[in-house]
Amino acid sequence: MNDAPDGPDRPATDAIAERAIARLLAAAGPSMTTGQARLRAVAVASDFAVDTLSRQPDLLRRLLDDDGATPAVAPTLSADHRGDWPGLLRRYRAAESTRLVWRDVHGLDDVDATLAGSTALAETCLDLALRALEPDFASRHGVVRDDDGVHQRLVVFGLGKLGGGELNFSSDIDLVYAYEHGGGTSDGARPLEAEQYFSRLGQHLVRLLDEVTADGFCHRVDLRLRPYGNAGRVAWSFPAMEQYFQREGRDWERYAWQKARPVAGDLDAGERFLETLRPFIYRRYLDYGALDGLRGMKAAISAEVARKELADDVKRGPGGIREIEFLVQALQLIRGGREPELRDRQLQPALNALVEANQVEPAAGDALATAYLYLRRLENRLQMLRDEQTHALPDDALDRARIADGLGYGDWTALRTALDMHRAVVSEEFAALLAPRPATHQPGALAGYWRKLRDTAGEQPGELASLSGAGFADAASADSLLRDLVRSPGVRGLSDSTSARLDRVLPALLQGAAGSSQPMLALRRLLALLHNILRRSAYLALLDEQPPALARLVEVVGHSALLAERLASYPLLLDELLDARIGGPLPGREEVIEACLAVARDAGDGVDDGIAADDTEAVLNALNEVRQALSFRIAMATRDGRQDAVESARQLAWLADGVVMRVLALAQREVAAVHGRVPGARFAVLGYGSLGGGELGFGSDLDLVFLYDTTDGADQSDGARPLDASRWFARLAQKVVALLGTVSAAGRLFDVDVRLRPDGAKGLLVSTLASFADYQRSRAWNWEHQALVRARCVSGDASLCADFGRVRDETLARQRDPDEVRADVSKMRARMRAELDRSDAAAFDLKQGEGGLVDLEFLLQALVLDHADAAPGLLGPRDTPGLIETMRQAGVFDADTAARLLAAHATLLTRGLECSLDRRQRRVPRDGAVEAARAAIRDAAAVHGLDFSGTPATEPGSNRDIPTRDIPM
Repeated sequence: MNDAPDGPDRPATDAIAERAIARLLAAAGPSMTTGQARLRAVAVASDFAVDTLSRQPDLLRRLLDDDGATPAVAPTLSADHRGDWPGLLRRYRAAESTRLVWRDVHGLDDVDATLAGSTALAETCLDLALRALEPDFASRHGVVRDDDGVHQRLVVFGLGKLGGGELNFSSDIDLVYAYEHGGGTSDGARPLEAEQYFSRLGQHLVRLLDEVTADGFCHRVDLRLRPYGNAGRVAWSFPAMEQYFQREGRDWERYAWQKARPVAGDLDAGERFLETLRPFIYRRYLDYGALDGLRGMKAAISAEVARKELADDVKRGPGGIREIEFLVQALQLIRGGREPELRDRQLQPALNALVEANQVEPAAGDALATAYLYLRRLENRLQMLRDEQTHALPDDALDRARIADGLGYGDWTALRTALDMHRAVVSEEFAALLAPRPATHQPGALAGYWRKLRDTAGEQPGELASLSGAGFADAASADSLLRDLVRSPGVRGLSDSTSARLDRVLPALLQGAAGSSQPMLALRRLLALLHNILRRSAYLALLDEQPPALARLVEVVGHSALLAERLASYPLLLDELLDARIGGPLPGREEVIEACLAVARDAGDGVDDGIAADDTEAVLNALNEVRQALSFRIAMATRDGRQDAVESARQLAWLADGVVMRVLALAQREVAAVHGRVPGARFAVLGYGSLGGGELGFGSDLDLVFLYDTTDGADQSDGARPLDASRWFARLAQKVVALLGTVSAAGRLFDVDVRLRPDGAKGLLVSTLASFADYQRSRAWNWEHQALVRARCVSGDASLCADFGRVRDETLARQRDPDEVRADVSKMRARMRAELDRSDAAAFDLKQGEGGLVDLEFLLQALVLDHADAAPGLLGPRDTPGLIETMRQAGVFDADTAARLLAAHATLLTRGLECSLDRRQRRVPRDGAVEAARAAIRDAAAVHGLDFSGTPATEPGSNRDIPTRDIPM
């Protein structure tokens, strides 16, 4: 539409203002002598406000007194004066709306405050009206009670901008009526069933708010977003609504219910229902299965935008408010199931969260936020003019001049220039959203092969030439595997839409497998994954919609048996292939631990992830998903060479720390629920071995030791089923071990080994601090003091952890006979090698072989025992690189020896993690790098009088448990 001439400018708007001011002064009476300058802006912006102030001169005086800082007092709807209700509500709404106009045009409220004020006004009117109607209804029909006799109230859900708390000035309100349970009334003169009762009550509520009277209307009400729209019942029970959404809910309804919020009636019941509805709105996975539905919604929006009469509609037109809303809500739907922080009902916080999650570029996010605020402010001014639910730019030249003047523009052309700039930004971002699939998605020859194989239902061999031409040397075997896939029940039972997705994805997977270094190996791994995701259409959708994820999948599966196995077992990890963070820097220690601790955290402490803190199974499953995702990310960084093995081992230990901390909190909650707590209890979980050293491997178990103490000398717990203190702490330790080893849908958290505790498998599972200290002083063997070198407190009471640290330091700093230390350590190492070394002439055992990682660990532990009394700095580090560097600083190693040992450790650890990633035994060819590492470790051991190559000798205590699995592999 071509713009009309700019028309009257400032003189014309001044004339309107003069007439309005004269009208207001006449209404206010002769006492009104000041404030005319402030009235001009209101008069230019809103005929509605002028009309209200003329009718309510007291309101005008209040506004001049305090600029609307004090809201109007809500009216009382007396049961004795039912006929007054409509007028009271309408006059109250007019007064409060006028106050919002006043504060907006004088710059006292920003856009957010105006939207929040409009929302609060609608909620207040709804609440007033419903609370007035309920006793009136009860007097005629009684109150609704469920089968257990519990009183029920109507639940009023606000959807759209009301639910989001962003209601525009003259918007209608989208409502859905519901109630929690079936039932009816029995104590009234005219009893009704619950559905009929609440439907009638809801209809009365609409009439009280919506009907136009001499005082206008209160709020326009739209009930069309309820199930089945106008054809559906007016009020729905929660079970009926839940059944509807499970069976017939569509993508646009998920979109609509994203913003749903109980706004009147039984608010607590409403929140409970929304919790049950959350899985319908937000799926647990990255929901690329919704893309087809969202594309359909986007196409409908685009088709409506193309209508000529909407060209100047700031809501529905090109680059309008609705395009911003759709862009944000579509990304929320796709990712909100896995990322609770994206579920905000309000647009601006949701947009900010998407930027933080790297789903929207920061510059685009800023531009969209600026455009949104601009469009919403303009939309409000269009509606404030005459209290009309309009979103269209005016055709009238004078109205244009008033809007431009009120918003601070010299003329309409200047306003349109700014508006078009914002709309262009929105249109560009909207067009890029949900881009169509690339036309190059399907490799031609392999697509043809797959179509023919599907056409024959796998009963006949496919065209082997297509497979061999693509790169499968053993085409017959590949064809046999693919025919098995086609004939499998999983493929035969696919829906048409999912089957179509498989037909698009499979040829691309074949092409990727054929191009890998080991095509048949990659194909077997990919088919194992496909079998597991066939019934989960969203995962096929992800691969169909996101070629980068598909390419990344083929690459990962072709090069890592461990990652392929984890993807096949836990398809949720497919989401990680698309996560923008997968190729970026990994989180630090605090972020990793916080990700674990945040799982099902108590309300008020963080983002609500929808998991009850007392639902143990759900907590373990969610925690396992966090662990799987982070360890997958670490493994990807290791495999891609973006970080070295030492850093990866450290990050895996951080992750284990976070898991143990969260599990300890869960265990304490469970034990306390049954047995209460021990007053003054102090409990600590110690990590030994790889965990203690901060050098964990993929799939490593955890060596744990438990300590306790009671500062108040309490001898039993204070619960309904009390236990004496020792049994209570033993129960807590058992619970920690059991929870870590529980198998959930996302796997097992960790296997746990507790044999490093005092007296090994024969000793108590949990020790007092005093008994632990006494054991270390009087009964522990040298190898147990060796293990103490890497021990650290992982979780528990800080003061007990500090006390343990002192016991550890005192034990390790004890003066020892150097010859005895060297002899004991050498004998123990030789014994272990005889039992565990799997080296042969062709391959070297990275862990147990001579000059391997265990030799390096024994070397460092022996030197700590030998030198800590004179060099207390050796007591600080637990990790191998830290110990080597500290020994260099203490003069135990010269610079060359330290450098060689650091390089040796990095080489052997890298080779070990590579083996783990490919599910190979940790035995490698004796190449130059490995031999150089071995030589560095052997040379250092020899210099310090340690012989790790001798024959083991029988020694006292050799029947006691010996740790053989404490190396970070």
